[in-house]
Amino acid sequence: MSAVTGEAARRRTFAVISHPDAGKSTMTEALALHASAITQAGAVHGKAGRRGVTSDWMEMERARGISITSAALRFEYRGHVFNLVDTPGHADFSEDTYRVLAAVDCAVMLLDAAKGMEPQTMKLFEVCRHRRIPVITFVNKWDRPGREPLELLDEIEERTGLRPTPVTWPIGSAGNFHGVVDRIDGRAVRYTRTPGGATKALETTLTPGEAEADLGADWTRAREESDLLAAIGAEHDQKAFEAHEATPVLFGAALSNFGVARLLDLLVDLAPAPAPRADVEGAARPLDAPFAGLVFKVQANMDPAHRDRIAFVRVCSGRFERGMVLTHAATGRPFATKYAQSVFGQERATIDEAFPGDVVGLVNATALRPGDTLYEGAAVEFPPIPSFAPEHFAVARSRSTAKAKQFRRGIDQLDGEGVIQVLRSDLRGDQAPVLAAVGPMQFEVVQHRLAAEFGAEIVLDRLEYTLARRTDAESAEVLRRQRGAEVLMRGRDQALLAVFTDQWRMRSIQREHEGLTLEPLIAGQG
Repeated sequence: MSAVTGEAARRRTFAVISHPDAGKSTMTEALALHASAITQAGAVHGKAGRRGVTSDWMEMERARGISITSAALRFEYRGHVFNLVDTPGHADFSEDTYRVLAAVDCAVMLLDAAKGMEPQTMKLFEVCRHRRIPVITFVNKWDRPGREPLELLDEIEERTGLRPTPVTWPIGSAGNFHGVVDRIDGRAVRYTRTPGGATKALETTLTPGEAEADLGADWTRAREESDLLAAIGAEHDQKAFEAHEATPVLFGAALSNFGVARLLDLLVDLAPAPAPRADVEGAARPLDAPFAGLVFKVQANMDPAHRDRIAFVRVCSGRFERGMVLTHAATGRPFATKYAQSVFGQERATIDEAFPGDVVGLVNATALRPGDTLYEGAAVEFPPIPSFAPEHFAVARSRSTAKAKQFRRGIDQLDGEGVIQVLRSDLRGDQAPVLAAVGPMQFEVVQHRLAAEFGAEIVLDRLEYTLARRTDAESAEVLRRQRGAEVLMRGRDQALLAVFTDQWRMRSIQREHEGLTLEPLIAGQG
C-alpha cells in the first residue's frame, strides 16, 4: 500500500442531511465535541450567553439561528481523519446543499423522532440515491416525546426503499430515554445527561442482569423488540449498505450528546473510505495517481476584512502540498496554491498537505467555479456537478441605474459561486435577469449580499413559475408560444430551461404537442 492509499484509507468524508429543525447543526457540534475538536458544544437556539454554533458564520445565519451556507470541519478520531462537510439546514436552502453531496462518500440522515421522514430530507435523500451514496440513519431527539421506533422503521423503508437495519435500539419510549441496546455487541448502554448537554454524556455499560434490575420493563421490551428484528433478518449487511440498499439505524439525542459517540464509531467501522473516482471518460482514477481535485463549492467574502473568495476542493487522488502549481482543467491555465486552508465557520487553519477525501479551501480562487477540476501532471477532468431543479423564480432589477455596473458584477459573481441560477432571455434583456432558486431564501441572500458587498440594492418581482425542465432549440420554438410557460437560457452552462406555472400546465402542453423535449432536473417536482 502506498503512502497515499494508506492515508486515504484513514479518511471518512461525510455530510449530515436533514429537514430543518431536526438538529443538524447541533449534531455537527456534538460530533466535533466527541472527537475533541471543540471543548464545548454550542446550540443554534441557545440561552443568552451560550456560544453560537461554530459552523454558522454569515450575519443572516447568526441573526436567525439557521444554517444557509456550508463549511467543512476536519478532525481526528480513533486514528482516522474525518471531513465533516456541513450543509445548509433551512427549509429554503440553496442548491449549495446538493453540491456538497458531490464531495462526500457517505451521508448521515438525521430524523426527528416525532416527525420521521420530512420533505427536505426526502429531497436530499434523492440526491444520495442519484449518487449512490451510502446512508446511515440517526433518529434524533429520542429524549422528547415521539413515535414508536418500529413505526419509524416502516416509514424509512416505505419512503426511501432502503432496508433499515438498527445497530442500536432504544431502551425506553421517546421522551423516556434511558439508553440503548447495542445490537452488534449485545451491550446495554445507559446514558446520563450532563448539565445543558454542553459536554459529553456519561455512558455506563450494563450487563443484561444489571439492565433488567435497573431498567425493568423498558429493558425487557427493548430486548424483545431487538430479538424480533433479528428474527426478521434486520441485521447489518455491509455489502447492502455500500450498495445503497440498506441503512444502519441508530437512536439518540444530539442535544444531550446521547448516541453521538456510537455514531462516530459506526463511521469508522462501516462508512466507506475514499474510492477511485470516475473521470469524464468513465475511467476510475487511482487514488495514488498524481493530484486531482473537484471544486464543489465557491464562497466569496467569508472574511469581510479581506473580501476574499475561497474554493472548496475535494481531493480525489494524489497528495496535495501547499504551494504546488496545479492546472485548471476548464482553462488550461496554472493555479497556484500558496494559500490553502481548512475553514469552518470563522475559524481557519493553514493546510500544508492533504490526501484523497480531504477538503482544502483555496483562497483568492477568482477563476474557479463549482464543478471545476484541478490537477497535476497529465490532464484529467471529472464530470461537472449537475445543476438542480429550481422551484422559485424572480426578475431582478437594480434600484438605481447608476449602480448598473455593480449590479451586473454582483450577479455574475453570485452566479459563479452557485448562490443562485441566473437565467436570461432576449425578451427581458441583461438588465432584468431571472433568478432561479431551489428555496426562496436564496433571494434574500442575493439581496443581502448585493447590497452589502457591491452597494447594489435590487428590486425582485416574483414570477408565478414553479418548475423547470431542460429542453432543446426545436421544442423551445413551440414552448415560447404557450401560455403559462417561458423558455430561458441558463448562463453558467447555456442550457435551455422551460419554466411552467405548475405541473398541470406542463402536462397539458405536452398532451397538445407530443414529442416535446422536457427532461427532468435532479430533485425536481412532478
